This record gives sequence, structure tokens and C-alpha cells, in this order.
Amino acid sequence: MNILMVLTSHDKLGDTGKKTGFWLEEFAAPYYAFLDAGANVTLASPAGGQPPLDPGSDTPDNQTKDTTRFKEDSDAQKHLATTKKLADVKADDFDSVFYPGGHGPLWDLAVDQNSINLIETFVKQDKPVAFVCHSPAALKNVKVDGEYLVKGKTVTGFTNTEEDAVGLTDVVPFLVEDALKANGGNYEKAADWESFVVEDGLLITGQNPASSEEAAKRLIAKLNG
Repeated sequence: MNILMVLTSHDKLGDTGKKTGFWLEEFAAPYYAFLDAGANVTLASPAGGQPPLDPGSDTPDNQTKDTTRFKEDSDAQKHLATTKKLADVKADDFDSVFYPGGHGPLWDLAVDQNSINLIETFVKQDKPVAFVCHSPAALKNVKVDGEYLVKGKTVTGFTNTEEDAVGLTDVVPFLVEDALKANGGNYEKAADWESFVVEDGLLITGQNPASSEEAAKRLIAKLNG
């Protein structure tokens, strides 16, 4: 099992002067789910190298068993610090791709042509693609056979009410829930902050940070199926 994980390279939270990036739990939980399932994991980002960590994801309140494991894992830290450039990776070399969230993807992965092409190629090759929390933003401009990939598909992602709760509704370039609906997705959600994952064909989406591990496990099950 060869799994690609694609992280954001974007570190500015709009014009607030604050930092953003990827969400630690949404990287760590899937990363270890994949490793523990015996997968080979490759990490990539638009700029390559060390992706920016959203400082909000590294507060004491947001630590989990997986973030703790990551902090004690020097190999994983080195792996994360040396992500490949997205332009240099090919779908042919992998069985699937997983996108961790954080607010960063709203700015870069949503419009990154290498990312868009990559997702389109995975789907054309009949390989599963998985996203969690804000990373379904990366689907915003993905089309297959002229139609948005999410059109007519059951999907989820960070809810408008969750975005409101973190006070960033007016800061983000667009809302994940609205974008999925606008592209014809059948958007579903659970209560805010509860784990919720949906699967529709090759597409797996999770609602929020709590959904990260479950989204990864669904992807593993699909690959093992």
C-alpha cells in the first residue's frame, strides 16, 4: 500500500496577521493509521520541505495520542520536514491520496493546478481519494469528464457553523460547506465537532479534526477491500 499525503504550504490567515497551515491532529492521526496498517507513506506539499503548522492545532487542548506520538517520533518529524514538491509526484506511483486539513488548503490547494491534476488522475485511475475538515477545499476546482467531481456525490467537510464557532467566517476565502454545495455535492454533516465520515465511490470525506482517524481507516479498508 503506497499512500500519498498532501499538505498545504500556505501559512497566512488572510490579512489578520496570524499564522495558519495544516492541522496537527489531521496529519498525525492518519499518518499513524497508515503506518500501523503497513502502508508506505510519502508526504508532499506545493512548495516542498517543511509545511507550516497551524499554531492553533498545537495548543494543550488539541493534543491527542497521535500528536503526542508525533512529538516523540524524530523519524516522523524528519519526514514531515522534507516533503516532496507536489509538481514532482505522480499518481502512477501511489494507490491513493489523503489530504489533511487546516485552513491553509483554502488558499493554496484549492487553486493549485498540480493538486487539481493529481486528484483528477487518481480518480481516472480508479484510485480512492480522501479529505478531512478543510481539505475538501482541494476539490473546489476538480473536474472529471467536464463535471465537478463532487457533483451528485455525498460529501462532508468543515461546517459553516464550525467555521463560525472558530470566528473565521469572514476571514477565509470561501466556506467549505458552501463550496461543496455550489459544485453540486450532496452535503451531509453531523453535530459540530463530532466524528463524521462519508464515502461515495472513490471519494472519502471527513467533517472535522475528530474525523481524521476514521477517514484514514475508511481509506485503508477501501484499499484492502
